[in-house]
Amino acid sequence: MKKETAIFLFRIIPLAVRKALASGISRLVYYLSSKHRLIAIHNLMRSFPEKSLREVCRIAKGSYESFAIMIVEFTEILLMKRENLHHWISIIGLEHYTAACREGKGVLLFSAHFGNWEIGNAALALLTRPLVFMVRLLDNPFMEEVTTYLRAACGNISLHKENAMRKTLQLLRKGEIINILVDQNVAWYEGIFVDFFGRPACTTFGVAQLALHTGAAVMPAFTRRLPSGKYLLEIGPKTDIIDTGNRDADIFINTQKITKIIEEYVRKYPEQWLWLHQRWKTKPWQAKRIKKNVAEKKSKDAQRRHN
Repeated sequence: MKKETAIFLFRIIPLAVRKALASGISRLVYYLSSKHRLIAIHNLMRSFPEKSLREVCRIAKGSYESFAIMIVEFTEILLMKRENLHHWISIIGLEHYTAACREGKGVLLFSAHFGNWEIGNAALALLTRPLVFMVRLLDNPFMEEVTTYLRAACGNISLHKENAMRKTLQLLRKGEIINILVDQNVAWYEGIFVDFFGRPACTTFGVAQLALHTGAAVMPAFTRRLPSGKYLLEIGPKTDIIDTGNRDADIFINTQKITKIIEEYVRKYPEQWLWLHQRWKTKPWQAKRIKKNVAEKKSKDAQRRHN
């Protein structure tokens, strides 16, 4: 089935009906998928030890529902125009963004799997200019084709994060805007451990590294769902990037600062973040053990060559 046909058939169902179905299905999945339900509840209990189990379960259900609604609203991007954006979304802090764009060094927007980041990206493209959205290649080729097509409807470009550093540097030096979701767990060799909700979380250091290389402006952008069903895109002022010349220390400090901003948003609206993700999966001891094993292997190999 072609992507256009699939999207057309999907959109035959009125949005209100789709959202109601998404809410019901999310609740069903919450109860049927014990593995992910327990992951979400465990994450919430560790992050909010002061909350009761009842409150934790309420937030977990809200998280499932938020993600499901985001999915069924994705195709609405096809209807979005500059003239009718107010039906879907309003924006606070656009002046920060436009001022950063005028600096000409590129802009690094950072966000999270929070609210509806896709509608936020579409709104920015329509009001200002298209941006480059750094994403992970989906396992399903058809779904990858559909999501890329929908993002492109407003001019936005999907850039797969695998081996994307050189391309991203080129884009920033041309003054382009890059949006990166930096809230998910990464392997020990892809990130550094910073504090997130009081626990060490292996976090990509890409935004900090890119900013230090290029001088690009770094700012948060979060699109949250309002009780009315509309969205509010909040763009914060530029994040002050520390550059002392000590690259490792600077990357750590700046990555921690970015992660803290994400935590602040999630604390305010926890039901809009993706708690079922194993954010703390990579453990510090895993990285230390693997690095030790690699160092020992290199040492043994060097001794064999010498002998």
